[in-house]
Amino acid sequence: MDTPSPWLDAEQQELWQDLLTVVIALPAALDRQLQRDAGISNFEYGVLARLSMADHVTMRFSELARDCNSTLPRLSKLMDRFEAREWIVRRVDPSDGRYTLATLTESGQQKLVDSAPGHVAQVRRLVFDSLTATQRRHFGAALSNVAETVRREATGGPTR
Repeated sequence: MDTPSPWLDAEQQELWQDLLTVVIALPAALDRQLQRDAGISNFEYGVLARLSMADHVTMRFSELARDCNSTLPRLSKLMDRFEAREWIVRRVDPSDGRYTLATLTESGQQKLVDSAPGHVAQVRRLVFDSLTATQRRHFGAALSNVAETVRREATGGPTR
């Protein structure tokens, strides 16, 4: 039985280095654009966007933290700032008082709407414009497989 090499082969190394560039540089580029044009970070935009897509623009903090790859303390600090700006309201979950709900306000929705055009243009420019439709499909399928493996690892589930 062949034992796998402890090193990546040349093709894997090249792909890995490109992925590292994307993982590190893409969020920074998105942050710069959003800070410059909207005065918010990519993380803040992501939280607003997740809330906007939720039923009744409301989510439990714990679910929002999970979906935004955040800790509860980090999200709670952000919710304090959002609440001060009147972008969200928080309340106890009436179905289970152990949870806190965040609801996006009209003001918060407007901040997202105002921030979206520049952000979407930046995402298109950095991610999609250099890919053909076929490349997007292949990239999407491959990225979905990697994301699923990472999600399972992050949640302690079985990996392939």
